[in-house]
Amino acid sequence: MNPESYDYSTVLSTFYVSYILFEIPCNLMCKWLGPGWFIPATSLGFGIASLGTAFVRNKAQICGFVDKVVLSVLGIFEAGMLPGIAYYLSRWYRRSELAFRLSLYIVTAPLAGAFGGLLASGILSLDHFGKLHSWRMIFAIEGIITIALSLIGFFTLTDRPETARWLSEEEKDLAIARVKSERVSTTEVLDSIDTKKTLLGIFNPVTLGTAFIFLLDNITVQGLAFFAPTIVGTIYPEASIVSLQLHTVPPYVVGAFFTVLFPLLSTIFDKRLIMMMAAAPFMMIGYIMFLASEDAMTRYGATFLIALGAFPFGALCNAQSSANVVSDTARSAAM
Repeated sequence: MNPESYDYSTVLSTFYVSYILFEIPCNLMCKWLGPGWFIPATSLGFGIASLGTAFVRNKAQICGFVDKVVLSVLGIFEAGMLPGIAYYLSRWYRRSELAFRLSLYIVTAPLAGAFGGLLASGILSLDHFGKLHSWRMIFAIEGIITIALSLIGFFTLTDRPETARWLSEEEKDLAIARVKSERVSTTEVLDSIDTKKTLLGIFNPVTLGTAFIFLLDNITVQGLAFFAPTIVGTIYPEASIVSLQLHTVPPYVVGAFFTVLFPLLSTIFDKRLIMMMAAAPFMMIGYIMFLASEDAMTRYGATFLIALGAFPFGALCNAQSSANVVSDTARSAAM
């Protein structure tokens, strides 16, 4: 790709078109098939698509032009992952507990940003991987790792407490009773897919309001995720590619710590909105510092504040959405 063109932004936008279109259908599919099958299956598809990306030769191939319709296969398979796992965990934990449990999953995102930078720098130091070179090696190696882990998931993941082979009958009954105790208006924890309940989950005012908050936060999160090396490159223009990757690691480590801390506090005090209000100013201050200063270290320090404030919203928003719907179907759509 020509670095002076908009090809990179075009490819990213293509990814998100399919990501947006398939997110709700994927989560309903997750409910229909069961998380124990759906989550490993969509992970396997993502790994295969990632591996295939290593062999693309032009923009049309990476964007996935099919009969003049832009369809990113990577976006389709990733669409159901975050909401699918959030929905899956909501089958196990009560409302006040969910944010912290979600954070233990979502913290892997900033950690992936940190260790992904280390892994990418390590991969880029290789001469080749088979016949692949440069960035192609990253997609190939990480795709193979994803495929291997997804295959393990088919044998280890269970749909719900009732089907968990590693729980005793008493533990299964307790897990079901704990979740059901908060849903007094329902007669069963898991219901069948229902159109009315699906629409109620999507158009619940709390769902829409939380989604808008999550939208604004994700502009920051995804911007930092995809352009962190570019941001660091403006600060250290003489640095090598490997050095730029390594400089992206520390902000993600700090972000990972607060990804767990804020949801943990929300579980202790059962207050999710207050934690969102506490995290947001850090993002604002970070961007003010980055835009107002020309000093390299000040701008680099700003990325720490941005990560600190932005990353906790993943767990907090999903938990807030889950806490304000009753049925299992509505929850799968709301998330």
